[in-house]
Order: sequence, then C-alpha cells, then structure tokens
Amino acid sequence: MEGDCLSCMKYLMFLFNFFIFLGGACLLGLGIWVIVDPTGFREIVAANPLLFTGAYIMLAMGAMLFLLGFLGCCGAIRENKCLLLFFFMFILLIFLAELSAAILAFIFRENLTREFFTKELKKHYQRNNDTDVFSSTWNSVMITFACCGVNGPEDFEAIPHAPSSSVKATPEACCQRELQSREGMFVNKEACLSGVERFQNRQGCYTVILNSFETYVYLAGALAIGVLAIELFAMIFAMCLFRGIQ
Repeated sequence: MEGDCLSCMKYLMFLFNFFIFLGGACLLGLGIWVIVDPTGFREIVAANPLLFTGAYIMLAMGAMLFLLGFLGCCGAIRENKCLLLFFFMFILLIFLAELSAAILAFIFRENLTREFFTKELKKHYQRNNDTDVFSSTWNSVMITFACCGVNGPEDFEAIPHAPSSSVKATPEACCQRELQSREGMFVNKEACLSGVERFQNRQGCYTVILNSFETYVYLAGALAIGVLAIELFAMIFAMCLFRGIQ
C-alpha cells in the first residue's frame, strides 16, 4: 500500500511539474520572440519602458518556471533525491520571496497614496524628456490611460517649462489623441497646449488607474494565495517523495 501511494505521488508530481515546465517554456519562448523579433515589434517594445521592462520580466519568469518544472519532473520520474532536494530548496526560496513581497506590499501600502505620487511627479517629471525613465514612464501611462498627472493638469503648473515658449504648463502627453498610443494623431495639439480644456485629458491618472484595476484587486489577491498554496503543496509532495525513496 505504501509503494502504491509513493508511486501515485510520484506521477502526480511529475504531471504537476510538467505543466509548470510547459508554461515556463511558452513564457520563455514568447519573451525571446518579443526581444529579438526582426519584424519591427522589438522597436515598439523598446520605445515603451513599461513594455520593455515587462518583456524582460516575462523572460525571467519563463526561465525560472522552465528550470523549476524540469527539476521537478526529473526528480520525480527518476526518483532522484538530489534533484528533489534542489527542487524543494528552489521553490522554498520563491515561496519566501513572494511571501516577503506580499508582507512588504501590505506594510508600505500607505506610501501608494495620491499625495505621494503627486509629490514624486512634481519633483522628478521632466516633461517630454524621453531619455529620463521616470518622465518617459509617466508619459506612457498618461497616453495609454488618456489621463493627465495624478490629480489633473493642475499638477504641472508648478513644474518648470521653457520660459520662451507660449504654451501652457500642460505636457503633450495630456493632449487628446485619436488613438491612445504614442503613434496616435493629436486631436488638436496646438489648442491643447494653448490651454483649451476640451482638447485635454482632464481626469487624473490616480483615479483612472484605480478604477481600472479595482475589479482585479480581489482576483489578484486570490490568485496570489492560490499560487502560494500550490507552492506549499509542491514542497510537501517533494519532501514526502524524498523521504519515501529508499
């Protein structure tokens, strides 16, 4: 009976890690394709810091899951105690890192306030300077979500702009576009920069983004708890299999 239980656990762990391996391989392949794609998609991603960072995060996650699934599959099917132990240690590190991130996010959640983002925007924003990561990221966010500043265009009144220019404080990223992307044509750029409100995105990004992601907060929380639970069971299975192998 003990042998049958051990055998069942071995094949369940193999199946579980095989799906992790496939998922990691897909993410890894997709990340590599986005970064080296010769058809021009790479240039689009490279021009947007958010997409550029996301591509490398996807690549790193794919590589990690690929390695994790491979170790789990080999350790289970070959009944190799060394591989199982390495799998256990690897998934334990991931589990602790995710748990630490969740605890830190809970502790520092009060820093993600409207006042904090407003202060940072006024301190570091350099308008159309796309060589500055902070400014380029803010411009991408404002264009993508059709919003302006944290609270609205008034956030930019205290930010210096060219004194010789006749335009108002509102940056180009706050102007309405026919398509919400950097390639989208302006509805009326001159009127927008001259202060005509109907050609500006007047709503602040804090409210827009909060409303956009509010419905996904509980889903993300449930998913995080689910992932942690799966990792915990994977560690238990690995240890049980490790102890059961003679």
